[in-house]
Amino acid sequence: MAGSKAVEPASRAWADQAVAAIEADQHRSADTHLWKLDLPALTGIDFYLKDESTHPTGSLKHRLARSLFLYALCNGLVGEGTPVIEASSGSTAVSEAYFARMIGVPFYAVMPRSTSREKIAAIEHYGGNCHFIDDGRRIYAESAELAERLGGHFMDQFTHAERATDWRGNNNIADSIFGQMREERHPIPSWIVMSAGTGGTTATIGRYLRYKRHATRLSVADVERSAFFDGFATHDRECRCEQPSRIEGIGRPRMEPSFVPGVIDHMLRVPDAVSLAAMQVLSRRLGRRVGGSTGTNFIAMCFQAARMIEHGKTGSLVTLICDSGDRYANTYYSDEWLAANGLDPSPFEPAIEAFLAGGKLTLEFEESWG
Repeated sequence: MAGSKAVEPASRAWADQAVAAIEADQHRSADTHLWKLDLPALTGIDFYLKDESTHPTGSLKHRLARSLFLYALCNGLVGEGTPVIEASSGSTAVSEAYFARMIGVPFYAVMPRSTSREKIAAIEHYGGNCHFIDDGRRIYAESAELAERLGGHFMDQFTHAERATDWRGNNNIADSIFGQMREERHPIPSWIVMSAGTGGTTATIGRYLRYKRHATRLSVADVERSAFFDGFATHDRECRCEQPSRIEGIGRPRMEPSFVPGVIDHMLRVPDAVSLAAMQVLSRRLGRRVGGSTGTNFIAMCFQAARMIEHGKTGSLVTLICDSGDRYANTYYSDEWLAANGLDPSPFEPAIEAFLAGGKLTLEFEESWG
């Protein structure tokens, strides 16, 4: 593809060492914890949260970055000294900078000039370089052009996320979830609920469910200012959204190549203020802050649980804590930022709390079935 060049065969020994270093890092890291949320008022319904914030780089994107580096190394796309370029200003760039430093290659994150200082500092902490652009719509093209100029490899998470992870086993979050659920009273979840950024995690989970022939269904929550929901509902991969997502890490302006609608059973569109209200509610329940994308996941899980209760069903539901809320002290947890962005989560928090206390979920959402 444009922006990528195959490395010389002589670099095979170096690539072997790089793969070994990444594999050793994975073996040193314990699997992420699966928390059971205490909700006694929801009789017969069990909520589980897989805590991806405990990865070394603090988010779900750690798994993706590891897979992308292994994919690039084993396909001969990255060799000794090859600059690695990514279109990202968030968690993916932080995690890729971590792995780039581990194997000793330069890393460049292409990002809008308006990116917050906190994100820039996190990328630079791992030795990454931040390449700024004025027009965020050119992030893909600029990444490919930069890779060409540097003689490097454009990692392109939005294209390669769905193919870099072995959905049948290796580094597979779905396999981990089912292994951890084995001794629970409802070991096969009724629903796994997930939001989409690249679409790679939803593709992995959806494929795994079909491969293992589990009855579990996959519900994907999308946010405002994102093309995924409309593209899924209309079966149109050309759907576009002109405004950038306000919930970091999820929602995209286009139907990304890694987004695989055919493995998704159900989609839900969640207003941003409701995502942030759910973030606040869950943070209080856990006694620690979670991020906005986790709020999106949590309210979508509440929606599915409410429907199960309405139909007299029992079972378990699983979603992810994507990252820690500590990264968002100056955004989602800032009254000034919320006001500047026209977001007020406070009216929605009582409705979520009332549901968790045993009442009905009075919030309504746009939804679509696959």
